[in-house]
Amino acid sequence: MTTYGYARVSTTEQDLTIQIETLRRAGCEVVREEKRSGATREGRAELDTLLAFLRAGDTLMVTRVDRLARSIGDLQDIVRTLKAKGVALKATEQPIDTSTAAGKAFLDMLGVFAEFETNLRRERQMEGIAKAKASGVYKGRKPSIDIARVRELQAGGMGATEIAKALGIGRASVYRVLAA
Repeated sequence: MTTYGYARVSTTEQDLTIQIETLRRAGCEVVREEKRSGATREGRAELDTLLAFLRAGDTLMVTRVDRLARSIGDLQDIVRTLKAKGVALKATEQPIDTSTAAGKAFLDMLGVFAEFETNLRRERQMEGIAKAKASGVYKGRKPSIDIARVRELQAGGMGATEIAKALGIGRASVYRVLAA
């Protein structure tokens, strides 16, 4: 029975040191770490490695449940995977221990709040973008396709495939420009 730690921060500018030290003090023999968003499981290679490696009787430890997942769906998927393997999940800063009924209930509640927090953050971000657009500050990204150049190349006798290669864009983009 081995205790494995998982530490995660969302951006490369953030530091993992405190999480790693906390997990080691809690008895984690191995700590896997990554700097990836927790909003989705995609691209989280260290978590995938841990989930594949864990065996019955092992424990996966995190500092807080939001380090593991930000959506209730992802959290439930991870917990189901751990349960199927006979692996317990524990958190150092929260009373989470999936080997107990109270720990499981608390985990579910925290997962709901983590997803709620993510949704609130997204709403605030969208409100800020709408406000910036209304005041003319936020205009989106600049067009990446030179429409005049596409039409010029077509007038010069080039086909859509040739235009796409010449400008480094997709053929479908050339067709959209020409159809407009």
